[in-house]
Amino acid sequence: MKLLLRYLGHSDLRTKATPIQEITPDIIQLAEDMIETMVKASDDGSIGVGLAAPQIGRLVRMFVWRSEQTLPDGKFTFDEPEVVINPTLSNPSQETETLAEGCLSIPKLHLEITRPKNIHIRYQNLKGEWIEKDLEGYNARIVMHENDHLNGVLFFDRISASERKKIEPILREIKRKYSS
Repeated sequence: MKLLLRYLGHSDLRTKATPIQEITPDIIQLAEDMIETMVKASDDGSIGVGLAAPQIGRLVRMFVWRSEQTLPDGKFTFDEPEVVINPTLSNPSQETETLAEGCLSIPKLHLEITRPKNIHIRYQNLKGEWIEKDLEGYNARIVMHENDHLNGVLFFDRISASERKKIEPILREIKRKYSS
């Protein structure tokens, strides 16, 4: 079932999520619904490559995402969605990369965000198994963005104060438009 998104201005987006203690049928259903919501967001012109539970009003440490793969012809595709439960990120690279980011909860806003190029993630899957991966490039960026949501951090929090001041009117307009 496609879930309703929380938009900029909703307190759930600024609330730190709590760990999942047990992977119950409710958590499994939530993951399935989040995947459907993320994929269907792509149908309306957005590219849904990740979705965190706080974005749909569930304040638990879980997100779903699709890793990007570059094809031999230079085009890209996305893998099957993955469910990430209780993630911890570590070992960010010193090397950074600045790329445009957007967010399903903050429609029509894209900003250049600098993040580490590589990151290590440890998380549980839906079977409760612990998985560890080293991610780089766009895939690392997606995971860092979604993990930020679990901590009440939004992507524009990662820009300078002067840049933030410039986009304040845009943020106010997004809040006005999507809070009604």
